[in-house]
Formats: sequence, C-alpha cells, structure tokens
Amino acid sequence: MLRSVHKLPGLIAAALILVIAASGAMLSVVPAYDALTAPAAPAPQLTVADLAAAVAKAVPGVSQLTRAPSGTITADYSDDNGMGTDLIDPSTGRVLGPDNQSALYRWLYGFHRALLMGKAGRLASALTSLALITLCVSGAMLLARRMGGWRRFFARPRGSTWERLHVVVARYVMVGLVFSALTGIYISLTNFDLIPNGLAQMAPFPSAVPPGQPMAIAQMPALQAVPVDQLRSLTYPTDPTDVFTVTTAAGQGYVAQANGAMLNWTPNGLAKQVFETIYMLHTGEGFWSLGLLLGLAALGAPFLSATGVLLWWRRRRSLPRIQHNHTAHSADTIILVGSETNATWGFARTLHDALTQQGYRCHTGSMNTLAKHYAHAERMFLLTSTHGDGGAPASARSFLARLEKIKNPPRFPVALLGFGDRQFPKFSQFGYDVAVALDERRWHAMLPYDTIDRQSAQEFARWGRAVGDYLGHALELNYQPVRPRTRVLQLIERIDYGHEVQAPTAVLRFAAPEVGGNLWERLTRRSGLPRFNAGDLAGILPPDSDMPRYYSLASSSRDGFLEICVRKHPGGNCSGFLHSLEPGEMVEVFVKPNPDFRPLRGRRPVILIAAGTGIGPLAGFIRGNARGQAMHLYFGGRDPRSDFLYAEEIEGWLDERRLTSLTTAFSRSHDRAYVQDRIAQDAHRLRKLIHRGAQIMVCGGAEMAAGVMQALDAAIAPMGLSTVALKAEGRYVEDVY
Repeated sequence: MLRSVHKLPGLIAAALILVIAASGAMLSVVPAYDALTAPAAPAPQLTVADLAAAVAKAVPGVSQLTRAPSGTITADYSDDNGMGTDLIDPSTGRVLGPDNQSALYRWLYGFHRALLMGKAGRLASALTSLALITLCVSGAMLLARRMGGWRRFFARPRGSTWERLHVVVARYVMVGLVFSALTGIYISLTNFDLIPNGLAQMAPFPSAVPPGQPMAIAQMPALQAVPVDQLRSLTYPTDPTDVFTVTTAAGQGYVAQANGAMLNWTPNGLAKQVFETIYMLHTGEGFWSLGLLLGLAALGAPFLSATGVLLWWRRRRSLPRIQHNHTAHSADTIILVGSETNATWGFARTLHDALTQQGYRCHTGSMNTLAKHYAHAERMFLLTSTHGDGGAPASARSFLARLEKIKNPPRFPVALLGFGDRQFPKFSQFGYDVAVALDERRWHAMLPYDTIDRQSAQEFARWGRAVGDYLGHALELNYQPVRPRTRVLQLIERIDYGHEVQAPTAVLRFAAPEVGGNLWERLTRRSGLPRFNAGDLAGILPPDSDMPRYYSLASSSRDGFLEICVRKHPGGNCSGFLHSLEPGEMVEVFVKPNPDFRPLRGRRPVILIAAGTGIGPLAGFIRGNARGQAMHLYFGGRDPRSDFLYAEEIEGWLDERRLTSLTTAFSRSHDRAYVQDRIAQDAHRLRKLIHRGAQIMVCGGAEMAAGVMQALDAAIAPMGLSTVALKAEGRYVEDVY
C-alpha cells in the first residue's frame, strides 16, 4: 500500500513536478541577484519624508514609491509620453535609470504560479505541490522501512547505482521540497480565497481631511517618523485636498498634506502578517539565502522525478506480464511471490495462467502485499526464493512482519513452495521460516511444504499435479524459462590451479571477440563487453541450457576483460563446460549487478577475507585500487604450491601499494591453518582497523563464512561490537555460496 501511495502520485505528476520545481529553482536566484545588485542601503537617519521630497523633485509626475524586499526602490510616474517606472537611489532620491524588468522573469513567474493557464493552472500547481508532499512523506517512510528503522535512516543505501543516487539526493532535498510545497499550498489556498491573506484589508479612508495649504513633504511629521527601510509603498496625492497613502511593514495609514499628521493608522492584521511571512519564506524575497537553499532543493525534484520513473520502468520491465490479473479484493485465488531476481515470478505466472484457464479468478502480487483480509479468497499460494544466507528476498522482506499482525488465520488453505539451490547449506531457508510461521498460526496447509531445486521445471510440474489432485482436476504446469539476453565473449587466457590437491580451479579471462562475417551478422550479433564492476555476477549459459549459473566477477569493464574463478565440481554441468574451454572458444554471458557487495568509498581501511575461488571479486577490488586505499587480504587455500590463486598478481599489487598486507592460511601446509585461525591470531590488529572504521568483506563458501563470523565475533567482543552490528552499518558484507 505504501509503495502504491509513493508510486502513483509520482507517475501522474512527474512532468508537472519537474517543470514547476525547475522554474522555482530559477526564480530562487532572483532575490539573491536583487539583493546583491541593489543600491547601497540608506543611512539610518534617512526618513521617508526626505526620500519622498527628493523623488518629487527628480521625477515630475511621480505617483507612487515602492520599496522591494531587496531594498530596491522604484518610482511610478506619468507624463506626456505615458506611464513609466524609474529606479531610485535610496540614499539620495536621484534617478538611476528606467526599471526594465526582465521579460523572462515575468514569464517564469507566471508559468511557475499558474502554468500560464489562469485559475486552472493555479489549481494544477497546488495539486502538484500536494503530490510532492505525498511523495516525500511516503518516500521517507519507505526508506526508513528499507533501512531497518528511523534510527538507520541515514545509513549507507543499497541497490543499483540509480537506486542509491535516488536515496542520497532525496535525503538532502526532502525537507526543502516539503517546506516549499507546504508554503506553496498555503499561497494557493489564499489565491482561491479559502484562507484569508489580509491583503485586501485597507485602513478606512478619513471622513475629514484637515484643510489648508500643503506643507513641504520633507517637513511632514508622519513621514519623518518612518525610516526608509520600513517603507513598503507611498502613494502621492493627486490634488491639494487628497492625502498620502503610506504602507509600512507594520501597517497602513493616510497623511494629511496640510499638517503632515497620520490619519486612520491601521496595524497589519494577523492574516496579513502570516501571509507575508509565508510568502517571504516561499519566494526568498527578503530572505535570499533561504531562497537559494530552497532553490537547490528544488533542483533535486527533477532528478528524483526522472530517476523515480526510470526505476519504476526498470522494475516493471523486469517483471513478467501477467494477464487477467484480478484485484486482491475480487479474486478467489491469491498467489504471492517472494523473489530477489524476479525468476520466481515466471513460475508464478505459469501457475496463474494454468489456474485462470481452469476458471479461477486469480490475483498475483508480491508477498510484501499480504493483507489482513481477502473478501472472496478461497485459497492462497506462496512461492518464494531465499536470498543470501537464508534471508528473505526483496519482494518478501516485510511478509513475516505482516503475518504477525494477522491474529486469526483465514479460513482458506495455503500452499507454500520454496525455491533454492541444494548446494547451499541453507537451501530454501526462508521458505522453511515461512512454513514455521504459518504452522505457529495454525494456518491450514493445502499441501505439505515443498521445494524446487535449481528452478527445475520437472519438479514444478510434479508439484502442480499435486495441487491439481487437491483441487480435484488435472493441472499441468509447463514452465518455460525466459532466456536472458546474452553477449558472446571469447576466452583469451586461462590459468589452472589445484589439480595436485584434487580441487581443479581455473582463472578464466574473456574479451570481446573479433566480429567477422557479413554486415548483417556484424550488426545483429551481440558481442563486446557489457558494463560491470568487480563483485558483480556473470551469468553463464552452458550449451543446450537456459538455466544460468552465476560467478562473481574478478574484474571491471574498465580493465578491458571479464574474469572469473571457477572450481570444477563433480557432475557440475556449467563448471565442467567452463573447464573444458580452450582459448579462442566462445561463451554466452550476461551480467547481473551486485551493488551491495562493494568496498565503501573513502580512506577507511578494508579487510578482505576469502577462501578458494572467493578471492575472485576481492582480487578485482585490489586490481582497481589505484588510489591506494588500505586493503588487508586474508586468503585461505589448501596448498600454496597448488592453489594459491593470483599469487604472482598479489606480489605485484603489494609492490604497487594496491594491497597493503597479505595473510595466508593453507590447510595442507606444514602449519595446517584455516583463514578463521588467522583471524583469531590477528584479533588485536583487526580491532585497531575496525576502530578506524574498517569495512569487512567476506567471500567464499558458507562453512568458511560461518567460521570467519564466529572468529570475528570473538575478536571484536571486547569492543562491544558484533558482526551483526557491523552488518547493520554496512561495514560487514558477504558474498557466500
């Protein structure tokens, strides 16, 4: 619900937010420019009487003096050539020249205020401000939920580059945007007379004006009592029986010509004071420094609009299109999906389509949308993957919290299906966690909890037949995976390790092949290196398979090649294929970003911990460390003579200061040590590095990672820290398999 509240106003009002914010940012410069270019302020003892007398001599036919919040004074006049406006020196009253207000400024002002559309434009501008407030508030709530609470609101964001930029910019400009939008809405409400602004309040015109010959303006007591810096406007009389109309920051009144006395002085009412204050805060007129800050915040709105639409489009494009998707309120069958990479959505679509063909009214959505009540639901299906080391995938992160709020289980049954990879110790762990939570609430199970290994279409079809038996009719689930778009790369180099210790491992380096063939083949063949960073994932499609296997990248696209470390697993289809490659042969590759596994920027040290092929992405980080950020590598293997991966490169990186220190542990050497043993031995040194703000990055097998975490917890316990706390700060990250 909260995501929809954030999404809909943004998509509907994105264009209006962009143009109104951009025009507001440009207008915010005007008060600062006026303040910096305004003539010198008058002496404190200079009064309106002195100024008005000097202007009356310098500008024949003067009708009104106006003082802007910037201090600029103008004089309106009429003569035989018509009407005009001159700029006035506030210290002397002499004419500085004609006031030629910029046509661009007038156009921008009208556009920002009403989109050059009159009342309809003012209404659209007000609704846009309301949409902006909704976006900021809902965005802040979404960010707090994503970061793990309001206390971690300013923690390091995760996600793709555009997601992180969207979050960072929003943090800086959110308060300014809300402030501008709120004050803008207030001004709009006064324009529609829904809130009084007090501008129409006028001092009652005097019923009797003292008679007599006009006295000299410079000698009028009422005007002598008003300093120039308090003046708003002064209207000159048109004949000897008329009066001066004077408006100041405090109120309004009339001055008799005969004796210069103030008549019917009326202080500003509360409505006018409030309006003028809010108008000043919104426009920056009279407070130009605040205006510039709000203008800078306004510049963030077009960026947030553009990146928000981009992220929405990417997310929408990555999801499979589900036809005949009923609303959750009207559906009799609810299908909820937990997925990190959107692969599980393909299985959900297959189930959705099969049930729809059988006449069921299905609604398919994310597990994060679990509701307390479904009006017409008769059954529910939960399909979820597991992310990382047994965690919830992106579209199911709030599912268990939502489930806790449901006190009484629904009467309809639920079927739970977990997806994972059995080579990981915590295979489909999140699915098991959901199964336990459902069982604790005594939610009736349609079928026993079941799992799918490595996205097996055969196992999914088997599960579908069991669902059909429960429903009382045949149900065929023919899942067809969508083949990802790949690039063709050529193996240019391989270095083999580990044969002596029965752990064959290869460092494989790929590059863009030379494009041959005819023109059509060269134009249609997808080759060349994609854009990627060390730590991202390379998806490899072995021959005759649409099921990719992922390998952490040991290089970035800036290096000019794509590099991975692969250990050959018995019976491994993809690892066997990769180990059989010879230089010159081709593979199909695509890149999956992994932005959460990156070294933090800055000068803080980085502790890199890996065993076996886990060194791959860490080697990529070291290779790209041209600025010499302190990096300390802990590497574990079996035998230094057989599987010391990147041994020669590491020596060079140490000489080049790309790598600060190296600590190794080999389980089949004379001292028989594991990497977690070195962690325990270096506890004192590691505490010093962590005290300096070090980030810890761990890559390798799950068993190794668990041992490292245990050793680190023991090492930093005297500091009152834990790896869990460091994880929450983004200072402990893992890439575990």
